[in-house]
Amino acid sequence: MNIRVLSAAAACAVLLVLPAHAAVTVFGSGPAAICYQAAENGASPSDYMTFCDQALAGMLSKDDRAATLINRGVLRLSVNDYNAAAADFESGLALNAALGEGYVDLGAVQIAHHQYADAITNINKGLKLGTKKPHLAYYDRAMASEALGNLQAAYDDYRQALQLEPDFTKASDELKRFKVVDKADGA
Repeated sequence: MNIRVLSAAAACAVLLVLPAHAAVTVFGSGPAAICYQAAENGASPSDYMTFCDQALAGMLSKDDRAATLINRGVLRLSVNDYNAAAADFESGLALNAALGEGYVDLGAVQIAHHQYADAITNINKGLKLGTKKPHLAYYDRAMASEALGNLQAAYDDYRQALQLEPDFTKASDELKRFKVVDKADGA
């Protein structure tokens, strides 16, 4: 089987699509929980960043601090503040290296910085650790693979993302650009 992207313009379009990201759960009703809800639901960062900052200025368990850093990073990523997002993801992972979402989200920043091989490494680590939204990780890894010219891996990951989340239109839209052709015998 041979995978081809339908046009050069469409191949470049993948680089213009923002990677997906996921938040880390924080329970309760305080500012850390509000920060989590904002990151999880794609709320306006300008309306909720203050809650993240308030939570981080207060007393949090090590795990909640790590999660809140990841969640603030998600909000920063959503407004293309890549360097601040990366700093939050790295700080959160330094506190709790078992947060798969943190690695996937760091991979999203690396995609934005065109560091595709590093992105794939971090996304793979996030998938291995486990993430509650693996379809987002497969989608991001597909974007990085496609940017590196590995169309088969990209195609497979877009399909995996769609298999895990059948209503995931971003993956569905990306798959429409691909054409699968059978290789001729001996080719």
